[in-house]
Amino acid sequence: MTAYLIKRLMMMVPTMFGIIVISFCIIRLAPGDPAAQKFGGVGQATGGMNAEKGTEGAEKRFRERYHLDDALHVQFGYFVKRLVSLEMIYFQQERLIWPDLWRAMKVTILLNLIVFVLIYMFAVPIGIMSATYPGSTADRLTTVGLFVLYSLPSFWMAELLRMWFGNRQQAVWFPIMDLHSLGAENMSSGEYLLDYLHHIVLPVFCLTYGGLAYISRQMRAGMLEVIRQDYIRTAEAKGAGKARVVLVHALRNGLFPIITLFASLLPFLIGGSVIIEQIFNIPGMGLFAFNGVLSREYDVVMTTLTLSAVLTLFGILVSDVLYVLVNPQVTFDNRR
Repeated sequence: MTAYLIKRLMMMVPTMFGIIVISFCIIRLAPGDPAAQKFGGVGQATGGMNAEKGTEGAEKRFRERYHLDDALHVQFGYFVKRLVSLEMIYFQQERLIWPDLWRAMKVTILLNLIVFVLIYMFAVPIGIMSATYPGSTADRLTTVGLFVLYSLPSFWMAELLRMWFGNRQQAVWFPIMDLHSLGAENMSSGEYLLDYLHHIVLPVFCLTYGGLAYISRQMRAGMLEVIRQDYIRTAEAKGAGKARVVLVHALRNGLFPIITLFASLLPFLIGGSVIIEQIFNIPGMGLFAFNGVLSREYDVVMTTLTLSAVLTLFGILVSDVLYVLVNPQVTFDNRR
């Protein structure tokens, strides 16, 4: 296992490098650049022509300072230098991105941790129940309900919830903008927490229901496949109760699809949700990266993509480790 982990960690280095190179090239294919956004030029490699000579000279100096007219591989070298030295910047504001990045990251990580806990808290039991009693009325109702939820676009649901629960005159209402009320900084710790929880009810629901439907169906499919195995029938023939068969013998192997999906869900801790954060005005990583794309802030976009790639690779590695923890019979040693 140790040798396998070392090998995987070593493989992450060229994988990350490839991801960064491809992402960097794709971003540069988009029209415009930071100089064009800042000075209103056209963003060509030779520099845009502006109406005023002073503006033209300022744009030229700006391009020279940040090497925007250099060859692509030269620009990439300067980017890697900034990345390694943790000096990623806003080109137009000419300051480091880290204060805004950490602020947005804390918002997104906390919000998505709540979402992940809720998804797995409900999805796993629902999947187990549906697989244990396949074809039952509860299974059919659950399947229909979850497929309906999964088919609903999150932006459409968000707008409906804003209309239904955004009126303060109603008996049950929830805030539809921001994460805190005005003057929240003057509240006590308990009031501040309650105010935060009140604000995140609608966005958390919009971020949760789709993943809940998908994960629960994957859990059901994994459990059904395991329950039909010979060793499960053997356990039942030996007189083991249904609860013991499902929770002790079948559950460990039935968790494998859920563990596999963990790697794909983990990047959402950093990436966030652009649409939901935009609708509810949540200053998280999704909105942070989206604004970076609109303003052609290369370092903002590249930092977000790099963090998401790191989490994806880390999630895959963690999934492999969890396979062994869930079922010690799983091994990654080479067999001859």
